[in-house]
Amino acid sequence: MKKLADKLRSIWTIKELKERILYTILFILIYRLGSFVIIPGVDSTILTKSLSQQGDNGIVSLINQFAGGSFSRASIFALGIMPYITASIVIQLLGMAVPQFQKLQKEGESGRKKMQTYTKLLTIVVTVVQAPTYLASYIEPTGAVVTPGLFFTITAVAIIVASTMFIMWLGEKITEKGVGNGVSLLITVGIIARLPQAFFAEISTKIQDAAGGRLLFIFVEMIVWFFIILFTILVIKGVRKVPLEYPKQMIAGGAINKTQNGGRRYLPLKVAMAGVMPIIFAQAIMFLPQSLATASFLGDATKGVFQEIANPNTIWYSLTTALFIVIFTYFYTAMIINPRQMADDFKRQGAYIPGVKPGVDTANFIDNVMTKITFPGSLFLAFIAILPYFARLGGISNEFSYFFGGTSLLIMVGVVLDTMLQIDNYVVMRHYDGLMKTGKLTGSESLSESSSLGGI
Repeated sequence: MKKLADKLRSIWTIKELKERILYTILFILIYRLGSFVIIPGVDSTILTKSLSQQGDNGIVSLINQFAGGSFSRASIFALGIMPYITASIVIQLLGMAVPQFQKLQKEGESGRKKMQTYTKLLTIVVTVVQAPTYLASYIEPTGAVVTPGLFFTITAVAIIVASTMFIMWLGEKITEKGVGNGVSLLITVGIIARLPQAFFAEISTKIQDAAGGRLLFIFVEMIVWFFIILFTILVIKGVRKVPLEYPKQMIAGGAINKTQNGGRRYLPLKVAMAGVMPIIFAQAIMFLPQSLATASFLGDATKGVFQEIANPNTIWYSLTTALFIVIFTYFYTAMIINPRQMADDFKRQGAYIPGVKPGVDTANFIDNVMTKITFPGSLFLAFIAILPYFARLGGISNEFSYFFGGTSLLIMVGVVLDTMLQIDNYVVMRHYDGLMKTGKLTGSESLSESSSLGGI
């Protein structure tokens, strides 16, 4: 513990890192303060009372997790950063399927800026579509709007759109002047902000229970949660290292040319290469059964089936979600990993996999390895996604169960690891020991690291 404290103190001796951490804390505080500002024209007291009478809704609780409670409070930050995430996913998919966007991706910095501009414009469009739906389906039915009407809708939508763009700007500033990926950090902060409330609610529920063993059950919950987090870290950081041999290079050194050994590196193929994206896609698809459950053109028996599938508290919802996650894991991994392109790049660089011929054989080898490691990766994502259901079966409250798995757990673990890695790199570059015993976090030597949100 003393050694860790010394390393933490050494962080504050690095001026640049200290400033970045302080900037990050400042921007996060601004984000959290904004999440408590209610949309003008909404009576928060009536809203809270109405929502408590309605009870918990699985889908709404899930959305509320990402917004840090802003969604249920009718805050100006109600939609959070999610419209930007939606727009980013769409632009990513276009970059994989549309030739014009593929060309932009290959144009370097200028292409990246154009893609970012398109993402911002699409974010505005998505927010303009989602904001009226949020007001009409979630706020107005509660009777919390003081003066309902067209004027309220227009002003509220304008405020939500402006607030969403402000959040996006905060995320960019954290990435530029702070530590870690700004967008990912804002989502993580929103998720963690709900953790203390959910935890104390869980303790309160167990204390009110007459059975004395319930307090011991909380201790068991914490142990199980601890090992789930450890298992998640293990799989997220797990890679299949494919060795790469690089040729020797001639380096000009005045009158004497020197030969530099190419040496051996490795291509890190992650077990969970797709990250949280398959879970996000699967949860988006699961809105479809919810819509079909109320469709007028279907019979009562068919509606009953869709109602069972759309209910997050049923085993059929969990099994359907798990199936979609496995499918989308293969789909998304195939979209972001191009073995033929990788083989061509290695061939141009003169690199090769020992025992494998360059070109087609290398592409087939990488494709075969990815196929083998994607299956356990997809099962892991499916298992994590449905853990909250089994946590609720075990007697854990609905709100606290969301922290036992799903997108929330993956994002929290992934973002925390990435942020620690960036801080560790700053410390090591200044000739200090890293935050961890080994001096560096696992994966820091990889050729490339995907972001915790699948490139977002």
